[in-house]
Amino acid sequence: MTTFRTTDSDPFDLGFEADDEFAAPSGADPWRTAPAPAPAPSAAGDPFADFPPARPRPEARPDPAPGLASLASNPFAELVAPVLDAPRAAPAAALAAPEPAPPAMDWGVSAHDDVLPGVDAGVGEASVPRIAIHAFGVHAETLAVIEAAAADRRMARASVITRHGGLEAAVDFYQNQPTPSLVLVETMDSAQRMLAMLDGLAQVCDPGTKVVVIGQTNDIALYRELMRRGVSEYLTQPKSPLQVIRAVTALYSDPSAPFVGRQVAFVGAKGGVGASTLAHNFAWSMAERMEAATVIVDLDLPFGTAGLDFNQDPLQGVLDALSQPERLDPVLMDRMMVRCGDRLSLLAAPATLEQDYDIGADAYEEVTQKMRGAAPFVVLDLPHSWASWTRRVLIGSDELVIVATPDLASLRNAKNIVDLVRQARPNDVPPRLVLNQVGVPGRPEIPVKDFGEALGVAPSLVLPFDPKLFGQAANNGQMVAEVAPKSKAAEGIDHLARLISRREAPSAAKSASILSGLFKKK
Repeated sequence: MTTFRTTDSDPFDLGFEADDEFAAPSGADPWRTAPAPAPAPSAAGDPFADFPPARPRPEARPDPAPGLASLASNPFAELVAPVLDAPRAAPAAALAAPEPAPPAMDWGVSAHDDVLPGVDAGVGEASVPRIAIHAFGVHAETLAVIEAAAADRRMARASVITRHGGLEAAVDFYQNQPTPSLVLVETMDSAQRMLAMLDGLAQVCDPGTKVVVIGQTNDIALYRELMRRGVSEYLTQPKSPLQVIRAVTALYSDPSAPFVGRQVAFVGAKGGVGASTLAHNFAWSMAERMEAATVIVDLDLPFGTAGLDFNQDPLQGVLDALSQPERLDPVLMDRMMVRCGDRLSLLAAPATLEQDYDIGADAYEEVTQKMRGAAPFVVLDLPHSWASWTRRVLIGSDELVIVATPDLASLRNAKNIVDLVRQARPNDVPPRLVLNQVGVPGRPEIPVKDFGEALGVAPSLVLPFDPKLFGQAANNGQMVAEVAPKSKAAEGIDHLARLISRREAPSAAKSASILSGLFKKK
């Protein structure tokens, strides 16, 4: 919808202040004089012809009360198309495969292009809280989009019920039924009839209920009037589940949270493929090369190696967070993490066998969700084991990186993971594949091309077998880029960081000075 701002000469500004919730006010309201739906006007008529003349705006107007109908909560005020920096091509020395184009989605929206306008592409997306949602649709296509959105990972905690009939059916249904936290109603009526029907819905809505209207008219005046009447959001025929998801998510986002960190999960197709090593080096590259604040979380409680790789031995770590997830706040979180650099923090695993780690999946989910507020990028190092919490974390991450070696066991396991993720995350980008330890002398290997074709995912990165470099870095408690910054492995990991962050390294951008062209030799 077109961006607009309120002006003093707004002919539709009637001086009306919306209620805190979408519900009927206790006093008399001249806007609610029609208890029944008004007859539809002719096509040539003005839908706002019966509106009383606009009253002058007072000089100083108090801030609207905090609530769902606040005029300050205009979700379209900051809509600006994002400008994404194209990832720089990998260095010639790095064995990085070209980034594959994502497969076309059933909704005709590219998984990479469908990014919320005005939001940094490198930022993660919040999930919908545990709420009840009722949707009343007119068209079967609209209900299909809403049902697809309900099956998305971001709305896994919400309970969604869809019904046919649109706005009129919603008014009839709630005559004797309580309203849920959120009601989505579709209407194909004219503006005047829509407003009259919404007045009827307001009479039966419970306080605190949010209402999202789906219509066919992309009109600024109508949008303004809906916001004044307490409607939380207005959508014009969503074509993608992500449009519905992001509209609902925006209604329940925490305005005090500065960002939602992007969660990147690393998992190995089998043990010993180097997933943990790559996760740690990737996090270091994000912090040092991309200059982005990053947190590395080691979730391999008994055998985690993040503390060794970063040469740290913290007293507290991820086990303390998982043991008391309800108490985890930014202050406690900061105490549990250890600083590994100016922009890199570590939440280490205990790496001991003194106790059994019987922790529920809900605790893992709560901790990983709260960790998103610690930094713009959160890297999860997952163990090579399968449990209910592992499935949840994999499906709930913004990016998933599968690390494999070119052998049959890795191929089978990687395919199982890819198939699971594709089914559970139909609206997300496919997982990224990293082939590690390629070219072991004397070992028969599956060709890289055949490996990718069998999975249906082209490798984002192919790293050669280099035991001397990785062994030296591990024994010294250093990263590969610190030991050999010009090596193929270091350049390949930096390339992967650029792909996932969708940004260029600031150091490279600074070196290309604007005045550099003045000093070139003629």
